Amino acid sequence: MKHFHKKWRAFKNLIVNIYKNCSKFVPMRLIFMGTPEFAVPSLESLVERHEVAAVVTATDKPGGRGHQLLQSPVKQAAQRLNIPILQPEKLNNKVFLSQPEGFKAQIFVVVAFRKLPEVVWDMPPLGTINLHASLLPQYRGAAPIQRAILKGEKKSGLTSFRLTHEIDAGDILLQEEMSIADDETGGELYQRMMNKGGEILLKSLELLESGDFSYISQKDLLVQKLQKYSMRTHAFTGTTRPLMSII
Repeated sequence: MKHFHKKWRAFKNLIVNIYKNCSKFVPMRLIFMGTPEFAVPSLESLVERHEVAAVVTATDKPGGRGHQLLQSPVKQAAQRLNIPILQPEKLNNKVFLSQPEGFKAQIFVVVAFRKLPEVVWDMPPLGTINLHASLLPQYRGAAPIQRAILKGEKKSGLTSFRLTHEIDAGDILLQEEMSIADDETGGELYQRMMNKGGEILLKSLELLESGDFSYISQKDLLVQKLQKYSMRTHAFTGTTRPLMSII
């Protein structure tokens, strides 16, 4: 009988802990912005845990035989998931700018989309976060995966950061390293990062929701990197140079 009560108490504690953990989670209402295949797994992951109020993606473009209008992979996924779709030609168009406000999103999430004007990324209360396929501040801009492979990097990773005026220069929310095998191709790394993106975004939104985090300035990371480089150079050559001379 004692053995039964002991098991029962353990079971009750398990149920209570599950309830507590579940009760802490409150889905966020968000708008997702993306276009290519790389962004689709991220959208699918977000839909499982959060309320994706709308998707913003590229307009349909003629292509293939007969120049039929082709839909972006993100649009196709949004249709399958029954999510409202916005396809603005211009992001600063007054008609488009009135649409996201109507969805009352707490945050915008961007994966592989075009540059947003401030009037868009500054719209939601929690701002806008972007997923980038590198360990920022490394490889800002286009094709970060291919550039890392071509340079023979041993590691890369994914970074979530908040958007600002400069491209890929906003403060970092979360960053996760991924090793690169000696024989790994750009396509293979692309696939791994594409499948990992949703996990990073879910963790990022959990951090934002908890409030228990601090953004990391990319400028501070650059200064630290330059200082380490300067110290190594000084130790090797016995000379010193201003930090700005090695940027």
